Amino acid sequence: MKHKVIVWGTGVVGKLVIRELIDHPAFELVGVIVHDPAKDGVDVGTLIGADPVGLAATTDWEAVLRLDADAVAYYGPTAEYAVQNIDNMTAALRSGKHVVSTSMTPLVYPEPCPPEMKVALEQACQESGKSCFTTGIDPGFANDLFPMTLMGVCGRVDSVRVQELLDYATYEGDYGPTMGIGAPIEQAAVLEIPEVLIFAWGHTIPMIADAVGVKLDRIDTVYEKWAATEPIEYKFGVIEPGHCAAVRFEIRGWVGDEAKIVIEHVNRITNDAATHWPRATSVDNDVYRVIIKGSPNITQETVFRGELDDNPITGGCLATGMRAINAIPFLGDAKPGLLSALDLPLIAGRGTIRS
Repeated sequence: MKHKVIVWGTGVVGKLVIRELIDHPAFELVGVIVHDPAKDGVDVGTLIGADPVGLAATTDWEAVLRLDADAVAYYGPTAEYAVQNIDNMTAALRSGKHVVSTSMTPLVYPEPCPPEMKVALEQACQESGKSCFTTGIDPGFANDLFPMTLMGVCGRVDSVRVQELLDYATYEGDYGPTMGIGAPIEQAAVLEIPEVLIFAWGHTIPMIADAVGVKLDRIDTVYEKWAATEPIEYKFGVIEPGHCAAVRFEIRGWVGDEAKIVIEHVNRITNDAATHWPRATSVDNDVYRVIIKGSPNITQETVFRGELDDNPITGGCLATGMRAINAIPFLGDAKPGLLSALDLPLIAGRGTIRS
């Protein structure tokens, strides 16, 4: 039997997932909830640029949640809109559906999250008997599932470093306030605040530590910015000299006097920026890399690209969304509550290989 799915949110990730669900052998798309009134009543096929499928998107989320479905795949906005996201996810749980989501990325590991982020969701899970699983790419499977799987073939791990190495030249968005990209180099970015950076990207560090049974002594951060020395032109404008064209940050989990678990990001505008910082080796840019020092030494570099456009954004966003969808068949056997990757078995992706 197919698992019936409601998709809530039709941004980049939601649209890519809908395209996969329309003819998927393991899942049936039964409803699509949108926020934009302009999308209300639009056929879902038309919404994603395909042929009509006879299912209309709607802003009436209450009506959709009354439908018979196994799970709601919630692709709402980022954790910046925490209250809205938690309210929506709680409503979905109370309607008697499991929830899988990519929005509230701190919930990839609920344990270190503040109580105000968890209480309503946890209560809704217990009262409905349903589960809520949050995933993503980073934070998410690229910096939890990938490194933990590789650590599982080691006899000893001296350190594990998980890298996101991305060219932001084709990424839409205003990265000035949060990351500092495009802003004057002296302008402080939100993510330079250690507590904010750890909350946004660092929860997989205690997840990994708990998984292997080691106690962390502390978690700290490093944040560096690189100023353009000459104008750097890209799709969305120009990075002027003296403005930030690349950032590199680390979130480090310490055991004693050694940083044992490190998440490192290098995000740049074109490969002309910060050429001395780490970069991809298998392709020009846009990879996720795991480096384990120990017995044995392991390096894994993973490239995501869209099937039709070879675009790293398309490939990465689709993988992000489908990790959530492919978890749905396993939620029925899971305990009610907020789940992480540690609570679920291997998710291989039912129905992905077809005759």
